[in-house]
Amino acid sequence: MQRVCFQLQVKPDRIEEYTRRHASVWPEMLRALHETGWQNYSLFLRPDGILIGYFETDSLAAAQAGMAATEVNVRWQAAMAEFFENLEGSPDEGFVRLAEVFHLEDQLAALDAVDTIHLEFTPTPTEK
Repeated sequence: MQRVCFQLQVKPDRIEEYTRRHASVWPEMLRALHETGWQNYSLFLRPDGILIGYFETDSLAAAQAGMAATEVNVRWQAAMAEFFENLEGSPDEGFVRLAEVFHLEDQLAALDAVDTIHLEFTPTPTEK
C-alpha cells in the first residue's frame, strides 16, 4: 500500500468556501474516490491556506487514472480549481507530492525484525 501526502495552496480569501464545500462532498464523488482506490483519504487545512492531503492506495497512477475517467471527477476538479493558487493542471494531478521521511509502523517492524534475529542468535547462559 502506497501512502501519498500532498500539498496545495488554497487562496486565503477562499478558505471559508473551500471548507464549506468539503463539509458535504457530492455523494457520487465520494463513491468514485472509494471505487478507484483512494483509501483513508484526509485533507488538513492551515489558517494561511496551506492544504495537506493524505491517502493510501495500491497505485497512485491507477487511482489518478481511475478518477480521471469519471465524469463526476471532471466536474469536481473544474469546480475546485478556482480555489487554488499556482496550480498547474487539475487539483488532483497538480499537487506537490511530499516525500515520506518517517513512518512509525515501518520502523517498529524493522526494529522487531532486528530484535527477533538478535534473540534467535544470542546464546543463553547455559549454551556458553
